[in-house]
Amino acid sequence: MSDKYLMGVDVGTQSAKVVIFDLQGNVVSEGKQALRKMDIPAPLLAEHPDDDLWDSLKLAFQRAMAEFSQAGRKAEDILAMGVCIIRCCRVLLKENGELAYPVINWMDKRLNKPYEYIDAYKGVRYVTTTSGYITHRLTGEFKDTCANYIGWWPMDNDTLDWSTDPAAWKSCNLTRENVLDVVKPGEILGYVSELAAEQIGVPAGIPVVATAHDKAVEALGAGSLDEGVALISLGTYIGAMVHGHANVKDAQNFWPFQASIPGRYLYECMGVRRGMWTISWFRDQFGESALADADETGVSIEELLNMEASKVPAGCEGLLTIHDWAPPSEAEFRKGVMMGFDGRHTRAHMYRSVLEGIAFTMKNHMDKMAKELKTPFKHLIISGGGANSDLFMQIFADVFGIPTSRNVMKGSASVGCAINAGMAVGAFDNYEQATQKLVRTGDRFMPNMENHRFYNELNGEVYKQVNQYFDPLLKKLSPLVDYA
Repeated sequence: MSDKYLMGVDVGTQSAKVVIFDLQGNVVSEGKQALRKMDIPAPLLAEHPDDDLWDSLKLAFQRAMAEFSQAGRKAEDILAMGVCIIRCCRVLLKENGELAYPVINWMDKRLNKPYEYIDAYKGVRYVTTTSGYITHRLTGEFKDTCANYIGWWPMDNDTLDWSTDPAAWKSCNLTRENVLDVVKPGEILGYVSELAAEQIGVPAGIPVVATAHDKAVEALGAGSLDEGVALISLGTYIGAMVHGHANVKDAQNFWPFQASIPGRYLYECMGVRRGMWTISWFRDQFGESALADADETGVSIEELLNMEASKVPAGCEGLLTIHDWAPPSEAEFRKGVMMGFDGRHTRAHMYRSVLEGIAFTMKNHMDKMAKELKTPFKHLIISGGGANSDLFMQIFADVFGIPTSRNVMKGSASVGCAINAGMAVGAFDNYEQATQKLVRTGDRFMPNMENHRFYNELNGEVYKQVNQYFDPLLKKLSPLVDYA
């Protein structure tokens, strides 16, 4: 099967991407399309406009297939595609599988509660996830992966199937008739329909394979299977996770989710909501003068900001960023904070402070998880577009004080999709072999221990203490400015 290929279909909060790999892990072609700006009808609400997930994905497919064909490859040699779509969203479908209401994004406060019918949801027949919706678009089937049901769903994570407990269904305000059939990761959901084939430019009949929720797929695609190796996924939501073998029921500092390997689990601690979005926000809101400088020097604005911030000392000379641009459900009053400004500070300090704030937040959450698991972290793998930044990679290494690496393919969800797809059609003997073939390790960053000692002091003495002082003020601020 040396001339056969696998597709990874990855739709995140900000973009849709389709990557085609050969069976040795080489990228043959890829297509990408940015999603449209989220609709924010009121504070703490977030919806994807129109049919944006599917519309963007169609363009990504078409671009990947155009590049694939231009390279002289044959579409009939594509064995299967694995599909990974944003987790923790809620999708409401009509009887015919069309959207009954815009896709409700994971940042929306309605996702903190069970499904509740309102008049705006007229015509709803199915309540599902984004992966269930895109599976239907691709195949016509009403099926989904069992491993993308996080939050208010009656999913049994031991049996990897819907719960048989009536109380679980009642607590979620759902019935079995409301939801789709589910299959396990690495199993076939259906086959590309004639209608979808015409729209996306791939042959009808290609198997569409179940994966898991996006962070679990990234963990598989990053190769972080060994004990003490953690993945930090730099997305709109920044998460940190390790693989495990048990569905831990009484965990205090992490959640046990289904992994992208059937029967395995993914332990994930609290992360940073709107993490990489905050960096994009800073670039877009304060980067106009930087854009002119970038054009003059012939580099991208991201490269320029990283170059400037690399000259700023660790700790940004006292400037700290607290990442609560999208607050957690248990403290919806919180907001983002930048503190410590004085006359020394420039846009470079602000930019580096955003990066350091992410690293501090992740370390504080991950330290609690490591302590509970009694397994200290010995190595970090960083995935996502932010892993392209040498500065960001070094900040992680310095804050954590351990070796930190990135893979050649920064978007590891696409790799994880291809691994699940390959397992479904017998391209690999087992997940370990698939990981060895498709995951390619890239650059490694060693910690600067002087910076690590300083970061530890700054974190312990200041950063960890911020919420207890700001929370009372933000509780008073929120009702004055936040209203639906």
